[in-house]
Amino acid sequence: MNVEVGDRALSLSNLDKVLYPQTGFTKAQVIDYYVRVAPAMLTHVAHRGVTLVRWPNGVDETSFFSKNCVSHRPDWVEVALGPGRSDGRGIRYCCLNEVAALAWTANLAALEIHGPMALAVDIETPTMVVFDLDPGEPATITECAQVAMDIKAMLSGIGLESWSKTSGSKGMQMYVPLNSPCTHKQASEFALAVAHVMERQFADRVVSNMNKALRPGKVFIDWSQNSRHKTTIAPYSLRAKDRPTVSTPITWDEVSDAAEGAPMIFVADEVLARVQQLGDIFAPTATLVQELPQIG
Repeated sequence: MNVEVGDRALSLSNLDKVLYPQTGFTKAQVIDYYVRVAPAMLTHVAHRGVTLVRWPNGVDETSFFSKNCVSHRPDWVEVALGPGRSDGRGIRYCCLNEVAALAWTANLAALEIHGPMALAVDIETPTMVVFDLDPGEPATITECAQVAMDIKAMLSGIGLESWSKTSGSKGMQMYVPLNSPCTHKQASEFALAVAHVMERQFADRVVSNMNKALRPGKVFIDWSQNSRHKTTIAPYSLRAKDRPTVSTPITWDEVSDAAEGAPMIFVADEVLARVQQLGDIFAPTATLVQELPQIG
């Protein structure tokens, strides 16, 4: 099927293929979601070398990571050279800089879009610090939200604003926008320092050590996501779960509600309605300028 998205011509295929069998959510609906959420999502993925995770036969079948942008991409899908290959050659990542690029990746059954902390033009300078909050069973997103509120209070105490989103899976992420000179090493060291402080203050429910044996019943603050080589699920990306859940920006009032046990999971249609009603509540992370304090 040939369509026009903006001023781009796209050839779409297998639109009736069901990619989420438990809900009947089709590839056509995946493409429609990404086209409609694009005005909000592009703020956070454009001009970054993204990693795609593709499920060509649906979420119940085999998936694979797609770092190198496919050779048969349209010539208007830009690529960015980044780190990541053991042979010393850089990976040519896709840059999704327009609505049609999101539609094109959706047609590849790239359900998940993962982004780095840095823009492609300056991969050595992260534009934010991220805290990935991962609950160890039986802990849930409720415990993640409680820890997020504690981290927010600490950051506010040193003059830093932060934003949160669900992961679309079990946990959530917190972002501290920088948009100022910073290295990945500085971002990682800061995130680790915060994780250590949280662990000391709340040892019964927080862990900063990567040893999975330490995580049951606690929230792991994954500070390592700030590495130059790491990516995190992008705001507004779908997740490959039983339902088409979305990594959804949420307000601090909603985080507070989640800390009290309110459910905090959103599917594609709900996210589109939220964006229509609330706009992109994550938008300030793209422009707010903050500087990290010196560590040590």
